[in-house]
Amino acid sequence: MSRIKLFFLFAAVFFLLTACGQENDTDNPILTDEPPTSSVPAVPSQPATPESIPSNIVVEDDSQPPREGMVRSRLTNEWVDAGVAATRPIAVMVPNETGAVPHYNLSKASILYEANVEGYMSRMMAVYEDWRNLDKIGNIRSLRAYYAYWAFEWDAFIVHMGGPFFINELIAEDTTQNIDGTLGSDTAAFFRSGDRSAPHNTYASGEGLARVISEKGYSLNYRGLADDSHFSFATKASPNTLLQYNSEAKNASYIDMSGCYPLTRCYFEYNEEDGLYYRSQHLSGGSDSPHADALTGEQLTFKNILVQHVKYDDLGSGYLAFQCHDTTRDGWFFTNGKGIHVKWEKSGDYGATRFYDDYGNEVLLNTGKTMICIVKEDDNYTFR
Repeated sequence: MSRIKLFFLFAAVFFLLTACGQENDTDNPILTDEPPTSSVPAVPSQPATPESIPSNIVVEDDSQPPREGMVRSRLTNEWVDAGVAATRPIAVMVPNETGAVPHYNLSKASILYEANVEGYMSRMMAVYEDWRNLDKIGNIRSLRAYYAYWAFEWDAFIVHMGGPFFINELIAEDTTQNIDGTLGSDTAAFFRSGDRSAPHNTYASGEGLARVISEKGYSLNYRGLADDSHFSFATKASPNTLLQYNSEAKNASYIDMSGCYPLTRCYFEYNEEDGLYYRSQHLSGGSDSPHADALTGEQLTFKNILVQHVKYDDLGSGYLAFQCHDTTRDGWFFTNGKGIHVKWEKSGDYGATRFYDDYGNEVLLNTGKTMICIVKEDDNYTFR
């Protein structure tokens, strides 16, 4: 056989093999939205070793408590007094609009949730661990049912001023324990101030809340309904840098949430000096400024920011209902100036919302405060 004939024979065989390969690729594409299979090595969920931590990441030896009798907080992993750790937290409903700012003692919250309510107004839920000695908390507004499900995760006392009838069934459940300023039995926990007009001038005190909790027969001790361990944490001595995710970890020194919260238009700026995200907002009708605590003057800061995409329904008159229980939604986790894509799961009323990377590992939050931004699944935000 001549060389020319051999060349065309080999060319024909190569063409057939290539065509078959292309057909298989169409049936089984390489790029997929599904998580990697078990045959793909999982990205380590552990933080970087101390030797590999970049010099611009804040590292602190927190292996020993500052004083005797302290334990790790289940909310932040910081060292707290054992009595504080054993006391159930409070989850306080806080409005966030021009007439409602500034807030008092908001910088003392361990975890802060934010989501839209009717009319694109933003409302927050502040979860406080060490609350009994706070003199002025708030201001305080009405509850929505989806916030209650997030409060359940911490076995928290829900502190609020009433709410729409949508919450009635949930509030009536035997396990729901709340302090409602619109009820005569609970008013001792609240007071009004003259620094602004109603309805934005209602506050609570830690002493008053403790008194009402006792009068209602609620236990300050955890009831065993919520998970003993909620978030998984890395220590300050060996922080999670997200560098183990290589190029999948995106730069995130500036996070702009204005596309999700059009009336507050909040954003976060990362400070390498202390490793924290600083929160600012540009309220509708107000100025662009740091989101500061009126009592302490401190700007709100967070070590971790979780963005949680949630399916929602419109209940009419602008009222929203977010689907807190799900196993299919995604989001982002930001810390130390980086961010990774995550998926979240919550299967029970009192079960924790858990966040997983794209390899199925539960993400390790860094020790410190956490901001959880609840966003509608079709809203947009940016970071860089």
